[in-house]
Amino acid sequence: MLLPPEGAIELLIYFLEVQFQKKEDFYWRLFAEIFLYLGQYQPQQNFQAIAVFADRSCDPGVPRQYRRFLSSDRPVEPPLLLRIYLDELEESATPFLGLRMVELVVKDRETALDKARQLIQEARQQLADEALKQKVVGLIETIMVYNLTNLSRQEIETMFGFQELKQTRYFQEVAAEAEEKGKLKSVPRLLALGLSVEQVAAALELDVERVRQAAQGRSTPNSSEETGA
Repeated sequence: MLLPPEGAIELLIYFLEVQFQKKEDFYWRLFAEIFLYLGQYQPQQNFQAIAVFADRSCDPGVPRQYRRFLSSDRPVEPPLLLRIYLDELEESATPFLGLRMVELVVKDRETALDKARQLIQEARQQLADEALKQKVVGLIETIMVYNLTNLSRQEIETMFGFQELKQTRYFQEVAAEAEEKGKLKSVPRLLALGLSVEQVAAALELDVERVRQAAQGRSTPNSSEETGA
């Protein structure tokens, strides 16, 4: 869901749903969620539902009850329901950045990697808002990581410049993983000092179960001496 700035009642609320496999209840579920939101929050703005499909075979067809949403009673107003088929989008010099990001999902591996690098470069050049730029880069990262699960870390890292990479969820997760590994390495030494598992977990700000697992993997401090005795 894309909400307009507060107070901008002339702008639409967009409900965007991306579908890459056919589901017969797609439109029933989509509009049930939309009307639930409208009933709960009662916004002043009008809305538009945007259904994005990989191709027409993924579209189950609009139920008769919602077909009037495909056209508008007033020519100046957009229809309440817009359908987009990614495989039918024409390449243009300046297509919508958002739609091009969604297209990454249906690209083959090599094409998707090249497109992702291109989109990241365009986001750096075109988006003045730093927060928005980070969100766009993060979304591209999410699309690539979730849909190309066999990407190596090197391939992911080459898509981003260092400063942008540091802002991505991917980088932050890797950094957190490295930090946790460093802490876990210190668990045996702290336990050898006589601290309890709970005390070590509190000191290192780790989950007790994670510390307990690390403790189970260590050898008893005096085991080697007892063996040699």
